[in-house]
Amino acid sequence: MKLAARLLTGARAARIWGAGGVQKAVVFDVGRVLFQWQLGALFEKLIDDPQELEWFLAHVVTEEWHFEHDRGRALADMVRERIAQFPAYESHIRAYQARFNETVPGPIAGSHAIVERLADAGVPLFCLTNFGDEFWQGFRPTQPIFDHFADIIVSGVEKVAKPEARIYQIVEERSGRTGENLFFTDDNPANIAAAQARGWDAHLFTDAPSLEAQLHAAGLL
Repeated sequence: MKLAARLLTGARAARIWGAGGVQKAVVFDVGRVLFQWQLGALFEKLIDDPQELEWFLAHVVTEEWHFEHDRGRALADMVRERIAQFPAYESHIRAYQARFNETVPGPIAGSHAIVERLADAGVPLFCLTNFGDEFWQGFRPTQPIFDHFADIIVSGVEKVAKPEARIYQIVEERSGRTGENLFFTDDNPANIAAAQARGWDAHLFTDAPSLEAQLHAAGLL
């Protein structure tokens, strides 16, 4: 039993200490992995009619338009242009700018507990998130869970977003790790594919129990 335990410990250590003897790190996405994110969570407070709300989210404040800020476009420019396009919704568009944190209803069940367990185990933690710079400045201080992370790579700050290769390269540069030494979880298949193309140990996020199982299999929990 003692020999088996030593062998198991050695096998786990080989997974944790990957290529080049570098400790394997875990890289988390933020939206829909650590936190719920729904534009409708804000606008359902402002638009009572379900059909109008659906139309608004499909044509006015859309995820595609929001992604422009994730990629680094100035929020003020986006808002000004959108109001010019949809003047009847000026107050709603300004609410998007002023009340963005209300699009984040709360944490994903179980994900924060996993972060805390990894941190307690001494696993290096990083975030790679598509998040607008100005919105991040308002959101980050409200969430102490991010104190566990050694570094957080934010698309709006870097002016490049997943799944573009450059933002993965930034993670590699700042974490000091490449390839299999990076365990990555993200809810977007395109982002996972881009990470796998660089040799990362990348896993599509569906829920916390599945992530926990993936981390166990990797020897990280």
